[in-house]
Amino acid sequence: MAIKLVSVSPRQDELTDKAIALGDRYTKTLGLLKPPAYRKAAEDGGLLVAVEADEVIGYALFGLPKRSAHIRLAHLCVAEEQRGRGIARRLVEGIKERYPQRLGIKAKCRRDYNLSGMWRHLGFVPHGEVRGRGRDGEILDGWWLDLGHPDLFTEMESDALLVVTVDHGVFADLRGLVDTSDAEESRALEAGWMTDLVELAYTPQLVHQIRDVTDTAERQHQRAALTGLRKLSPDTATVEERSHELLQAAAQAAPDLTDEADLRRCLRYVAETSCAGLQVLATRDPLLSRLADVAWKVARVRVVSPSTVTLHVDELRQAQVYRPADLMGTEFRSGEVAPGAEDELVAFFHQWGGDDGSAFAERLRSLNGGAVAWRRELLRDGQGHPVALYAWALDGRTLVVPVLRTASHPLEETLARQLLFLIKRLGRDCGAEIIRISDPHPSEAAKSAAGDDGFFDHIGRLVALLVNVCGTAAEVESVAGGLARELTVDTTALRASMPAEVAAVVERAWWPAKVIDSELPSFLAPIKPRWSTELFNVPAMLIPRSDTLGISREHVYYRSSGRRGESVPARLLWYISEGNSPGEGQMVVGSSRLDEVLIDTPDALFSKFEHLGVYGLAEVQEAADASGRAMALRFSDTEIFPKPVTLRRLTSLARELGLPLSLISLSKISNKLFQAVYQEGHRTT
Repeated sequence: MAIKLVSVSPRQDELTDKAIALGDRYTKTLGLLKPPAYRKAAEDGGLLVAVEADEVIGYALFGLPKRSAHIRLAHLCVAEEQRGRGIARRLVEGIKERYPQRLGIKAKCRRDYNLSGMWRHLGFVPHGEVRGRGRDGEILDGWWLDLGHPDLFTEMESDALLVVTVDHGVFADLRGLVDTSDAEESRALEAGWMTDLVELAYTPQLVHQIRDVTDTAERQHQRAALTGLRKLSPDTATVEERSHELLQAAAQAAPDLTDEADLRRCLRYVAETSCAGLQVLATRDPLLSRLADVAWKVARVRVVSPSTVTLHVDELRQAQVYRPADLMGTEFRSGEVAPGAEDELVAFFHQWGGDDGSAFAERLRSLNGGAVAWRRELLRDGQGHPVALYAWALDGRTLVVPVLRTASHPLEETLARQLLFLIKRLGRDCGAEIIRISDPHPSEAAKSAAGDDGFFDHIGRLVALLVNVCGTAAEVESVAGGLARELTVDTTALRASMPAEVAAVVERAWWPAKVIDSELPSFLAPIKPRWSTELFNVPAMLIPRSDTLGISREHVYYRSSGRRGESVPARLLWYISEGNSPGEGQMVVGSSRLDEVLIDTPDALFSKFEHLGVYGLAEVQEAADASGRAMALRFSDTEIFPKPVTLRRLTSLARELGLPLSLISLSKISNKLFQAVYQEGHRTT
C-alpha cells in the first residue's frame, strides 16, 4: 500500500498514540518525551505522520514558534525496519509544503551519534553547536534547512567588483588558529587594497567541513569566523543534479581518481558555486585544481588559485557578470503576456516602495487593450521561468517603455544590457527618435547599465536620444540638439576632429549616430562565411536559431597576429570574404564598434575572452600564425545591414570617392568610405 502523510489533528488519538509508541522505541537516541508533548504538538499543527497499512511507520514532531519565523524540529523518527525508503525525506518535504512561509527548519542532534550524513542528505547544513544539558556534557550540532526566502542580511548585492567562493583550505589559511607559512598566498585576498575589489563567500560544503574539524577550539573558532564572509544558499536539488553531472564528467576525464569521498567533496564546492550564480572558486587544493577543466566545461566555474584572483580580478569580474556566451547556449523564449496572466508574474519581478504586487499587476493589466496598442513582452528561460518583462508602444516619435523588469537570475546583468540594446534597435526600426522608460521602478540591473547607453534622468524617468545620422559633427549635433530642445535639456556641443575616445562615447550614447569627421578610425574586416554565420547568422543557418535577444552585444573575433594599424576605439565593417563562386556571396553585411585589440597566445586569449564567444580553444589555435600568437578583436553593438552591400557595389563606391580598397586582410579605410557603405546598407530605395 502507498505511504501517505497525515497532519495529525487533536481528535486523531489513535494516530497520536501510534506515534508515541514508535517514539518510545527510540528514547535512547530521541530522548524521553511524555505523551502530553505529542498531543500539544498535534493541537498546534506540529505532528506529521507517515502511514502505511494503517500503521505509523515514521513521524516528525516540530514546533512553530510564534516569536520567530523558523520551524523547530524536535523529533524525526522512522521505524528501523522501514529505513532506506526515503520516509525521512518525505516527512521533511511534507513540513516544507505545509509551512512554506517559514524561513527554514532548525534541528539539533548529538555530535556523537554520527548522523551528519543523514542531515546532509536531507538538505540541512551545520548551524552552530551547543553543549547539552546532560551529565556527560555532550555537544549538540545545530542543523538548518533553508526554505528559499531572501535573507536581507546575507543575500544583498555586493558592492565589490567580484564575489569569490573559497574552499575550506583557503578559509583555514585566512581564519584558522594555526599559522602556516604557505598560507600567505590566501591571505593576499584580504589585503587592504583588495577590500573594494573582492568579496569572499562560502557555500554549505565549507560549513560541513568546519563541522568535521575534530579539535573543538579550532572548530568553534572557524565557525565564529564565518560571520566575516558572505553566506550563499543555493537550491539543494539543483546542487545535487549539478554534482551528479560533474561526477560523471570527472570519471571520464580522470579515471585514475579513486578516492570518491574526496572527489565528491571537491565537486560539491564547484556545484554549489555554480548554482549560487557565481563563477570563481579559489583553492590551493591540488585535487580541486586538477578538476578545473571539468568545473569549467560542466558548470562554468573557474577554479583558480588565490594569486590568480588577486592578479586578474578585473577580467574575472567581467567574465562573471557579463556572459553573452551563456545566453547563446540557453533556450530563451519570448512571447506576449497572455491576458489574465498578470498576477502570476508578480512573484518573479521586484517591486519597491508604493509599487507593491497588486499595484504592479494592475499596471500590467492596464496595458492590455485601450486606445494605445501596447506590446507586453515576456522572456522565459529554458525551464519556463520568467526572467525579463518589458512593455512598449510608439507615441509619435517616442518609444515609451512603461515596464522594464529583470528577475533574479545568474545572467540578470547580461540580460539587462541585452534588453537595453534591443529596445534601442526596436526604437530605431520603428522610426522613434526618443526612448522614454516610464517605469517608475525599473530593475536595478537595468538602471545600473543604462548610463553606459546614454540614458539620463529626465523628470524622474530614464530617457535616451536615438540620433539616426551618419554624418559630420555638425549634422549629428543638429539632430541631437533639436531632440534635446523638445525635452528642454542641454546637450553636448560637438566639433569636427574630436578625439576618437570622445567620438566613441557620443556614438554609443546617441546610437546609431556616426560622427564621420572625428578622429575615430574605421576598418574593413574580412570574415569567412562560417564565422559570420556563427556570430551574426549571416548567411543564415539551415536550421534557424532563436533571435529572441538579437545579436549579442559583445563578441570576439580571432585572426593572425600581424598588425595592420589597428587602434581602439574604432568602427568595423564586416566583409564576407568568400562565396560559392567568384564575386558571389562576397558582401559587407554590417558594422560594429571595435573595443579592444589584443595579441597573445591562444591559451591566454581563450581564457580571457571565452565568456564572449562562439570560438572553442581549437579554433583560436587555428587562427594563430607561425609565431604561435593570435589577435583577438573584441567588438560590440553590431548592426546588420537591411541591405547587404555587394562586392561590386563596394568597389564602385571606393572608385567614386577615389579611395583605395584592400580586401585581403583587416585594413584601415577612409571614414568617407565607411559613411558611403553604411548609408548604402541602410538605403530603402
